[in-house]
Amino acid sequence: MDFHKLCVLGLGYIGLPTASTFATHGLTVVGVDTNQQVVKNLQNGQLHIHEPGLRTLVQAALRSENLRISDQPEPADAFIIAVPTPFFGEKRADLQYVISATQAITPHLRRGSLVVLESTSPPRTTLDVVVPILEQSGLKAGADFHLAYSPERVLPGQILRELIENARVIGGIDAASAEAGRDLYAIFVRGDIILTDATTAEMVKLMENTYRDVNIAIANEFSRLADRFGIDIWQAIRIANRHPRVNILQPGPGVGGHCISVDPWFLVEAAPDLTQLIRTARQVNDGQPHFVVELVRRALGSPDLAGRRIAALGLAYKPDVDDLRESPALEVACTLARAGAEVWAYEPFKDGLQLDNVHTAASLEEAVQSAELLLLLVAHSSLRQLDPQQVARLTPARLVVDTVGSWDPETWQPAGFQVYRLGAR
Repeated sequence: MDFHKLCVLGLGYIGLPTASTFATHGLTVVGVDTNQQVVKNLQNGQLHIHEPGLRTLVQAALRSENLRISDQPEPADAFIIAVPTPFFGEKRADLQYVISATQAITPHLRRGSLVVLESTSPPRTTLDVVVPILEQSGLKAGADFHLAYSPERVLPGQILRELIENARVIGGIDAASAEAGRDLYAIFVRGDIILTDATTAEMVKLMENTYRDVNIAIANEFSRLADRFGIDIWQAIRIANRHPRVNILQPGPGVGGHCISVDPWFLVEAAPDLTQLIRTARQVNDGQPHFVVELVRRALGSPDLAGRRIAALGLAYKPDVDDLRESPALEVACTLARAGAEVWAYEPFKDGLQLDNVHTAASLEEAVQSAELLLLLVAHSSLRQLDPQQVARLTPARLVVDTVGSWDPETWQPAGFQVYRLGAR
């Protein structure tokens, strides 16, 4: 199937790189977002997200005139839906953005068009939610237009490379739809393109992230056990992982990001009677920030945090990205502030950040200058490599809480710091 014009709905961490990559490979692309500020900024070549290499890619796509930014979709040969799928407070999938994007496409659908849903979704979303909306156009899915589900499987910080090199799963509502999706993504994908049905593709994405969530949960639970038993979890994991069939992941302040911390709940919602392990893993990881807060209380020697000045270093959900979605580090900082602590947070990848009850510092120096405790929440390279002797000259704090196992006590203690680590009594 030949494609000349593509419409991408949603210009976030996945939609914008995808639209720009297709444009630089020769397609005419209309990138659509409902956020007027995002549209305006992109039209002026300004990005609203940080991803290595993305600015260069977007500006090249705009200069080529193959990429045009709009707040409205247009008729096209193919449509990609790459909008968020958050969840409600009761851990149920919120499909309002998927529904709205699908409704926006419907008036522009024509015979032979391809629609691809990329947004992570509960099983059967493509069949039970997207199909009925698109068929309001009077066209029949499968007979008159193609429809497929193809989940993104990329890692923030490496999106541009993995978008091209990773294997791509395409699940069609029929074989012809899967093949049409293959023809579209083959324009730039170098990895294997695997064809299946739409519901299997939805399930594959959820399985991948749920598998990782469960494995992180056992690492976090091990950190709590190590704290109880008075051992060093970081040393224990290193030793255990020397077994040829063991690969325990690293514990931390919790699990964040828009995928791993969200996707397992879609399975729990869809089949609560079959997902006891998945639910428990989610509860363990969701509870880890509160375990960190208790560690801070222990380090300060008091359950009362009122007026205690804490420098929270790192707020992103993982190292070396600017993504704060579902970040456990952010949850820790806000929980400490709600408990009365004076929290000064420094996130090196997020300028101009404003938070309720949490002071945001423009520099490390500002964050630590009057602190009594340094709390390392994210293993950003710049934070992981800090020289404790230099830090000691910047702050009166002599208490350190390391939640990611990045600061060696044998290096920090000679600089005058008392070091508390997650999972290490």
